[in-house]
Amino acid sequence: MWLNLFIICTLGFLAAAVDAIAGGGGLISLPALLMVGVPPHLALGTNKFSASLASLNSSITFARSGKVNVQLVKWQVPFALIGAFLGAWAVLGVSSAFLNKAVLVLILVVGIYTMLHKNLGMKNNFKGLDLSHIMVGCLFALALGFYDGFFGPGTGSFLIFSFIAFFGFDFVVASANAKVLNFASNFAALVLFAWNGKILLSYGIPMALFMILGSYVGTKLAIQRGAGLVKPIFITMSLLVALKLIYQFI
Repeated sequence: MWLNLFIICTLGFLAAAVDAIAGGGGLISLPALLMVGVPPHLALGTNKFSASLASLNSSITFARSGKVNVQLVKWQVPFALIGAFLGAWAVLGVSSAFLNKAVLVLILVVGIYTMLHKNLGMKNNFKGLDLSHIMVGCLFALALGFYDGFFGPGTGSFLIFSFIAFFGFDFVVASANAKVLNFASNFAALVLFAWNGKILLSYGIPMALFMILGSYVGTKLAIQRGAGLVKPIFITMSLLVALKLIYQFI
């Protein structure tokens, strides 16, 4: 029991720190729960519980530092929630086989494109908001919220890339905004897991405490070190998500 707690708390801390910086923490935290013998359906719910609390803490820390564009994300959050609920509902009756292949291609494109374009996301080129920007932001919040509820892997990477591509944010601001939307979509899924009793609190609570600490450390590192730290970790986690999907496909 104590060894299991040590494993999930240690890996949970690392997962949350990485996730706060560039997304992809689920690649570490979910396998940690499976490693100690938690059944898959409970592992998913428990991971969502711990990760949601960590992403909430990260969102608050980013917001206090002034890195969250509140004028934009306040419009996007409701759409991310709606999308996540619709995605979670849709997954009950639709195969994710095609989406698995499509996302593999997209996440590889995002990772390689970011790696090849050395100046992408290194400076904040945000020019301000107008109605068209808000509409685009709400549309991709809805789409990626749906994707997160339906399938999930790479959501953080897609959100960060979208904020950079559509709005010209640097990696730190893009990561901060992405974390707020990611929390919204995670919360929607968390409600469904909790309603169905799929959260193992004996592991979820201690893991959550360490993930909250990890998210704080990761967020502070991202704020202090800037895009120079976030970008290489973003590329690494995007490519690791792609490798995970390739493994599942094979």
